[in-house]
Amino acid sequence: MGKTRVAVILSGCGVYDGTEVHESSAVMVHLSRAGAEVQLYAPNVNQMHVVNHLTSKPTEEVRNVLVESSRIARGNIKELVQLSINDTDALIIPGGFGVAKNLSSWAVKGKDCSVEPSVELTIKKFHATKKPIGLCCIAPVLAAKLIPGCELTVGYDTECEKLWGRGMEGERQQVKVAPCKNNPGNERFRLQTCQQECE
Repeated sequence: MGKTRVAVILSGCGVYDGTEVHESSAVMVHLSRAGAEVQLYAPNVNQMHVVNHLTSKPTEEVRNVLVESSRIARGNIKELVQLSINDTDALIIPGGFGVAKNLSSWAVKGKDCSVEPSVELTIKKFHATKKPIGLCCIAPVLAAKLIPGCELTVGYDTECEKLWGRGMEGERQQVKVAPCKNNPGNERFRLQTCQQECE
């Protein structure tokens, strides 16, 4: 049996306007250790905006998601429209605000967001063929938007503050997924890399 072929979709380079670099690196390291064959993809679209990561303020620059994602990929990346579902066994999307700004409009429209067409088509194809979909950080909002029956609640949780303490704002996000086959009790869990088979 050959290696598991995994597609990883990036949304730019940098937590505030693209892919969270630590998450994408962790995904690639763990896939490599598991012996997977990884191919990186990104949509060929402009970013919603560009953020100076030193000041956390938007700039006037215009940058392309595919070009910026190629920084993480060291140039070994393909345009998302080239992804073939028949040649891929699983899909993973790391987090970062690029998911909410470039792969979708969730950052500005919330539940009324739209999803970038090539991202939407890819997620729907993987779901329709019952292939695994792994979503990190904020990326589960894409499943909530596109997969009927998947509902997520993203926000602050006082129980998590008790567990993690103050000063952990970035770690306090929670998600509730329902009704999902693997989570019928609607349990709460930390918002990290997760996979749910939603119907």
